[in-house]
Amino acid sequence: MSGTRGNREEVVTTCSVGNAQEIIRHHLDSISKDPGCSKELPPIMLWGPPGIGKSTIIREMTEEMEIGFIDVRLAQREPVDIRGLPVPREDKSGVDWMVSSEWPRAGQEGVPESGVILFDELTAADASLQVAAYEFILDRRLGNLYEVPEGWYIVAAGNRTKDSAVARTMSSALANRFCHLELEANEKAWVSWAISKEIEPSVIAFIRYRPELLLNMAGNRERGWPSPRSWERVSAEIRLARGSGLSPRSLDLVIEGLVGAGAAMEFNAFRNWTGSMPDVEKMLSGEIKPEFPKRSDLQYAMVSAIAHYFSTAEDREPLMNGLFEILMSMPVEWAQMAWTDIELFLNNRFAPSTLPVEELHLHLHYQKFADKLLGSN
Repeated sequence: MSGTRGNREEVVTTCSVGNAQEIIRHHLDSISKDPGCSKELPPIMLWGPPGIGKSTIIREMTEEMEIGFIDVRLAQREPVDIRGLPVPREDKSGVDWMVSSEWPRAGQEGVPESGVILFDELTAADASLQVAAYEFILDRRLGNLYEVPEGWYIVAAGNRTKDSAVARTMSSALANRFCHLELEANEKAWVSWAISKEIEPSVIAFIRYRPELLLNMAGNRERGWPSPRSWERVSAEIRLARGSGLSPRSLDLVIEGLVGAGAAMEFNAFRNWTGSMPDVEKMLSGEIKPEFPKRSDLQYAMVSAIAHYFSTAEDREPLMNGLFEILMSMPVEWAQMAWTDIELFLNNRFAPSTLPVEELHLHLHYQKFADKLLGSN
């Protein structure tokens, strides 16, 4: 991918969200084993277009690892929020600085021993704010008044100037201290994340069908446009509208307001077409015979619907015969996709001790299905 830094055109190697998580987790695991190495590891700078989920991946990782998280939105701060407040001494001999209480202190009650301090929107901050953050990020301290405790790691995130987002040039001194990672929108990685978060099946199916619309900034950027963040919000709006009395026309307008007119038109047409696909619920329960559609959009929709309906059912046992009948009726590549989705769904919904996937492996039709998959290799 090409990227512009100043006036030079350079090739920037992009990484997926999964790659970035692996690198950051590696650093955090190293810190958990040796808190002192937090001073030696370079802070991470995440670059990427708006809406790709730069701050979300950090927050979710800290929640999963059960460590602290402080999210500092620099564009919404003043320099005094970073440096502290000057307080005159009683003898008028000078001033002392009162540092914000939001920064973690070693040994303080209620403060986690480890965590991440995220300086989000770093490139959107004006020069005075960036200068105020330099010492904190570069030296992990604010003068002689405050020092970031061992065990806490610093990460920053910002948009790129080429994305027409608010972004200012980073000083070479600050840039040279970071390990820079340029995030890309990856359809496969996003689908895996979306399944784990139980995003609306129609949204997952549409992104599989039209992966170029996961992130597309070619339209009017002053209105809604498709991004991982806006598709997540589309999913939430569809669920809120279900059974609420909101008219289909109003829901269409909400979706357009989130992802723009072009993407919304395609997505709404996709939803209307997929309404004519075979009834997945009845196929799983054995009420009707399995039928796999011929249209590619309906095929994507059916795979997502099967995985979602089966994995979220309160009682999956009565649906297992129907599931394997459907899988056996599908072309191998689609059956493999559906099976992978189901495994991901179940592994994210249930603790390993409940072994929901093992229940499928022990089913009397599983071996026949496994032979089908193996025979295609």
